Amino acid sequence: MTRTGVAARVAVIALLALAPLLLDNYRTFLLTEILIFGLFAASLDLLVGYSGLASLGHAAYYGVGAYAAGLIGLHATSNAFVQIAVATGSAAAVALLTGAFAVRSRGVYFLMLTLAFGQLLWVLALNWTSVTGGSNGIYGIPVATLAGPSKWLLATDHFYWYALCAFLFGYSVLRLIVRSPFGRALGGLRENETRMRSLGYHVPLYKLAVFTMAGAMAGFAGALACQQSRYFSPEGMSFEVSAVAVVAIIIGGERTLIGAVLGAGVYFVLRDQLSGALASHWELPLGGLFVLVVYLLPQGLVGGGRWLRRRLTA
Repeated sequence: MTRTGVAARVAVIALLALAPLLLDNYRTFLLTEILIFGLFAASLDLLVGYSGLASLGHAAYYGVGAYAAGLIGLHATSNAFVQIAVATGSAAAVALLTGAFAVRSRGVYFLMLTLAFGQLLWVLALNWTSVTGGSNGIYGIPVATLAGPSKWLLATDHFYWYALCAFLFGYSVLRLIVRSPFGRALGGLRENETRMRSLGYHVPLYKLAVFTMAGAMAGFAGALACQQSRYFSPEGMSFEVSAVAVVAIIIGGERTLIGAVLGAGVYFVLRDQLSGALASHWELPLGGLFVLVVYLLPQGLVGGGRWLRRRLTA
């Protein structure tokens, strides 16, 4: 990486760290939502962009993580790190179980299986009222704590800094995965699965491993979402949530990770700015933007930015 690239990343992180000092509580809360959902979308990009495994049920693992964190907070401990650990492990276990069946299929069959498992888990959350609260969800979750009984995370800016650190950790883990030999093997699976199998790679095992990793990171993000709102319902793990993550990836750019975060930012800012003026019709401009990106920027905002940089430096 060039010095310019390092300097730019340090500047972005510094600006994010200073954001609560420059924004009001509402915009700080919104930026926290963007970071959390951006991490969730980036975990999906690990499947869609880097592995070629299109999934429509990824929000199920986001929901498993959120429910696990919320239930631990209600019945066991308010410690934020314990909640995240249990949420990540629970989501990884569910992803491992469902992935063992899904990765045996390919193409549209894999797509439909992930959708089916996602809907199955959503229906389970909707009807298992004694555990999940049904359509009302779980609420009244105590404020997450970092150490002891302190309610430091109750303040919007304090929780933002906590979420920013968690985001940077999760994002770094994803980057390590895609830059590792394992990540390069995933690229081979995406390009030519048959050739990778002929070279001796255990294709189903690689698929199951990345499916589990992506599910674990989705659960990690889900735990953060539940800690922020101290509430979660089945609506948060519905098909629509998975679809929004896919839209975020396409808008931002596949196989970039940061593109998923940028796409999430675009989605949440548009929702925030347009929902008041257009009510339930605010998604129409989003649809128009999506069509424009697909036709004019097939590699998303990140790809478009890289193309422009090459043109300017040529």
